[in-house]
Amino acid sequence: MSGLLGAQDWGFPVPIAYGPGRIAEVADHCATYDIARPLIVTDRGSRNLPFVDQLANLLGKAGLTNSVFSEISPNPRDDEIEAGCAALRVGDHDAVIAIGGGSAMDGGKSICMTAHNDHGIAAFDYLKPAPVVDAPFPKLICIPTTAGTGAETESTAMVTDTQNGMKFCAWHPDLKVSLALLDPELTLGLPKHLTAWTGVDALTHAVEAFIVTDFNPMCDAMALEAMSLISRYLEQAVLEPGNLEARGGMLVGSCLAGVAFLKGLGHVHAISHMVGAEYDTQHGLTNAIVLPVVLRYNLPGLEEKTRRMSEAMGLGALTSEAFCAHVDGVLDRLEIPKSLAEIGVPFACAQRVAEKAVQDAAAETNPRPASVEEMRALIEQAIKAAR
Repeated sequence: MSGLLGAQDWGFPVPIAYGPGRIAEVADHCATYDIARPLIVTDRGSRNLPFVDQLANLLGKAGLTNSVFSEISPNPRDDEIEAGCAALRVGDHDAVIAIGGGSAMDGGKSICMTAHNDHGIAAFDYLKPAPVVDAPFPKLICIPTTAGTGAETESTAMVTDTQNGMKFCAWHPDLKVSLALLDPELTLGLPKHLTAWTGVDALTHAVEAFIVTDFNPMCDAMALEAMSLISRYLEQAVLEPGNLEARGGMLVGSCLAGVAFLKGLGHVHAISHMVGAEYDTQHGLTNAIVLPVVLRYNLPGLEEKTRRMSEAMGLGALTSEAFCAHVDGVLDRLEIPKSLAEIGVPFACAQRVAEKAVQDAAAETNPRPASVEEMRALIEQAIKAAR
């Protein structure tokens, strides 16, 4: 697929600049959007990685004043967003460039939502009416450096409510991403285990979005193409970390899956969000462990959807159990742990996490509803042995 090695510009659902080396164009894109003083937002784990200084240097050479805010956790917290807003205001920044994985982009988007108004991030909870804001949001450029979250084209952001120990989805209809810049060269240095964890996150997005029962053919088409790309390139990207085509295929697949889940997600994410809020687990890894349990809960009765997913992934027409077995095999080859207990999640938390998970926005669109008791059973199974 030679197109993955060249520059591509797409206009849907937001302007997207894809291609190896396109980080070099970032200052030109800033000029296009009248950005003069951007705040670079990343997470703590990414602060000392080369792409942050590379971005700052590119902006500085073009005469663009910039600074870096990196006090973002793997599961961004509401108090960190407040600190980021202060950094944006003190530096008189006119835009945010969010660079890194999903946590960096969630942090950057949340800062944009709250920096120029009196609302805290909790007011932007997706399940509440959108607050009225008087000042325009800062402009926003998203640059993903992992192929997993797909968070670069939409304003939604997952934030931990530190008082209640729960994650919620923050969003506002007027916050739009000015540009998503997808440069697969930025993902070449990603360790094998993070390539695997984030890649399964992207696969989970595509699968959960596709089996949501709402009729949305555009999202379904993107989910199926995402599955096709991820199935082709995920294991290759892990085994051959310097393979630029595989990295590009995963980055595009992740982006498509991120658009697809505007249709909704499901119980994998509902559980993972609350586990992450309490235990600060890596989101993609948590999703990967929970995925087999929820697939076996959801897929019986969804034979047509299972067939279409199987065919998109080049597997032929599979039954739901055969599809689950295939996913199990992928996870085993990627050395994904078999239980949440292996990443520090105790069995005793199941009831508490279940009570929170049923309130998550993702649970609302799962094709098969779950009571608190059913959700607890899923969580207990994932803690003991997911596969």
